[in-house]
Amino acid sequence: MSAETAGPETLGSLSTEPEHQDPNSQQAKEISGKSPMRIALGRLARDKIAVICAIVVLFFIFCAVFAGPISSVFGVSLETPLASERVDGLNKGLPLPEMGPPNGAFTMEHPMGVAPRTGEDNLAYWLYGCRVSLLIATTATIFASVVGVIIGLLAGFLGGAVDKMLSFFIDMFLTVPFLLAALTLAPIINDRFNTADNYGTIQKIALVVVLSIFGWMGTARLIRGEVITLREREFVQAARVMGMPTSRILFKELLPNLAAPIIISVSLMLPTFVALEAGLAFLGIGVTDGVSWGQTILKATNLTFFREYPQYLWQPLLGIVALVLSLNLLGDAVRDALDPKTRR
Repeated sequence: MSAETAGPETLGSLSTEPEHQDPNSQQAKEISGKSPMRIALGRLARDKIAVICAIVVLFFIFCAVFAGPISSVFGVSLETPLASERVDGLNKGLPLPEMGPPNGAFTMEHPMGVAPRTGEDNLAYWLYGCRVSLLIATTATIFASVVGVIIGLLAGFLGGAVDKMLSFFIDMFLTVPFLLAALTLAPIINDRFNTADNYGTIQKIALVVVLSIFGWMGTARLIRGEVITLREREFVQAARVMGMPTSRILFKELLPNLAAPIIISVSLMLPTFVALEAGLAFLGIGVTDGVSWGQTILKATNLTFFREYPQYLWQPLLGIVALVLSLNLLGDAVRDALDPKTRR
């Protein structure tokens, strides 16, 4: 049908037909001119689960950093009071709290209640336990990541005898059961420093060292594999031809291209260390001289307390579950955002 013989209705319908756009070309226009990091942040911002998990993680970080001011606002502290002021020893023949549900009315003086037998404030111990867990896990993650990245860079780039030797050490550390090593080292540290005034600080440092020593191997393997692929790329060969020193090639040329795998490794290592810190404290070989979620759970697993005062156990346990689950889901989202090929 020609334009001369076509009626006005036909021409109107022809002119109003929508143009179909290729979704791939539209997506290419959206990401054109953006850096890979901005593209990844955009993907994360559109992921509702990642946003919720990030908010939860930020909440725990806020609680850990400002544990002292938050405790002051609520008027609670780690000071151990006279147990008789807060605990009713005649309640069912058990030293159960007089205040806070389920045995008493809710009070703002102790929003999360107090501990059985000792009368210690649960909110203060929850806040400072969050600080200890995140501090130890974050410090161990940083040290383990630095060691893993350096060893992975050297093994992947230098190759030959260096790669074989470093790969042997990686495999050797992987064969050592972490729990067995922790159970072996804990008594040695206890016997050596048990009488020291700063025993609590020594315990935390020792725990960071143990977690770092047995936590760097996965990062090293991942970085080694990436470097083996990158060292044959044109920009690395050009740097070699230009006579650049090895250190400059490793840290100026290769390291910036390893940002994605490093971020993924860190995001998955951090929740593992949070869970390990709490688990070791529960077993009595982690932080035993000080505040810890694991220590609170150990005290709360008393069968009598669990039956009559279950919130004493559920408060730190739910904190660990929420933090570890949020970190794991956020780590998966970060991995998917940085590497779209893995998106489910």
